[in-house]
Amino acid sequence: MSNRTRLGSWLRAISQVGLGLFLTSAGYSHLTVNRLEFQAQVPTWLPLDPDFVVLASGVVEIALGLSLLTLWRFRVHVGLLAALFFVAIFPGNINQFVNGINAFGLNTDMSRGVRLLFQPVLVLWALWSTGALSVVRRR
Repeated sequence: MSNRTRLGSWLRAISQVGLGLFLTSAGYSHLTVNRLEFQAQVPTWLPLDPDFVVLASGVVEIALGLSLLTLWRFRVHVGLLAALFFVAIFPGNINQFVNGINAFGLNTDMSRGVRLLFQPVLVLWALWSTGALSVVRRR
């Protein structure tokens, strides 16, 4: 294994741990301190109780985060699931932008619009850090 390959593997592993910590922390905040803020992002057209959606997505985030931190053997699968999760929650961010909902300090159309641009970054982070991007490219 070349030094460049080792460095890439090391950076991906550190990035995977970072994503795992990020998701675990975000999930915890869904269940506790930011519960109302997250409810503001639940799409108005979704026929589910916003509190249920926030709690369920928080549990999923914690599960994904802990899986990224511990299930290294299944890292590619967990990476794909995390990427799909980020795609699945994107309508909430779009809803916040379209309806001009203030939450998390995003109180302008510009700030809400910029946030939309970061969702693809999260998808790529999940795919790259776990090696799932290579699998997706091959198919």
